[in-house]
Amino acid sequence: MTDTGSAVPVTVATRVYLYASLLIVAALVLIPLVTTVLGGFKTLGDLRTNPFGLPGEWQVQNYTDILFSQRYWRQMGNSLLIALLTVSLTIIVASMAAFALAHVKFFGANALVNYFLIGLMFPAATAILPLFIRIRDLGLLDTYWGVVLPQVAFGLAVSILLFRNYFRNLPSELFDAAFVDGCGYIRFFWHVTLPLSRPMIATVGIISFVGSWNSYIVPLIMLNTEEKYPWPLGIMVYRGEYSTDWHLILAFITLTIAPTVIAFLLAQKHIIAGLTAGAVKA
Repeated sequence: MTDTGSAVPVTVATRVYLYASLLIVAALVLIPLVTTVLGGFKTLGDLRTNPFGLPGEWQVQNYTDILFSQRYWRQMGNSLLIALLTVSLTIIVASMAAFALAHVKFFGANALVNYFLIGLMFPAATAILPLFIRIRDLGLLDTYWGVVLPQVAFGLAVSILLFRNYFRNLPSELFDAAFVDGCGYIRFFWHVTLPLSRPMIATVGIISFVGSWNSYIVPLIMLNTEEKYPWPLGIMVYRGEYSTDWHLILAFITLTIAPTVIAFLLAQKHIIAGLTAGAVKA
């Protein structure tokens, strides 16, 4: 009875700790998001005097003016095109490389994996000068490919590691049975591995999509034509020499982050399944 009685307070305390932690994390995420949405409905003066409260007068035209502007949809289209190209190339290249690292034994495989691990330490901003020179030499400045290829290159490390862990945890019996039936590496990859890897494909796709959608430094360096700007560069339109329309910037940000939030909510189950599938190796 003593042990049972002592276990009850521990369980309650643990639950309180978990719920309190979750509430704190939720507040850290939701408060800035809600503040951004509400800030888009305010005037500039109201935003300065009452940044966290409800709008004194709801300025719906802040959102409607942006929604009905041609510049907004052109920038959203540019961001969507760049993001889709980045996601497609990342999934194709990362899945094939990860499959080779997971199932094909060759000299230097472990060293290559460690090389990808080192790549996680360096974001694109650390190599922006040599990256700019290389893109210039390839003749890809002020093109969509000049933005897509660097994003794919810097996203391959984490994508390959996620795919590799997932592929290694697939049942080995499938691999053995496929080879007994005369299935080669390529057929096994396309017809068995990829159909079973939908959770990880969704996970890598969402990570690549969000990273590309919110990318600022690479498009800023590589693009010179306003017609090709993605939405992060569109914020500069609302920044003047002597003042900044922060209420319009908040409305613009709200409208542009909505697609990523919707995509995450739609693929939430697949993302969780993909991230937890390779967490424990049997």
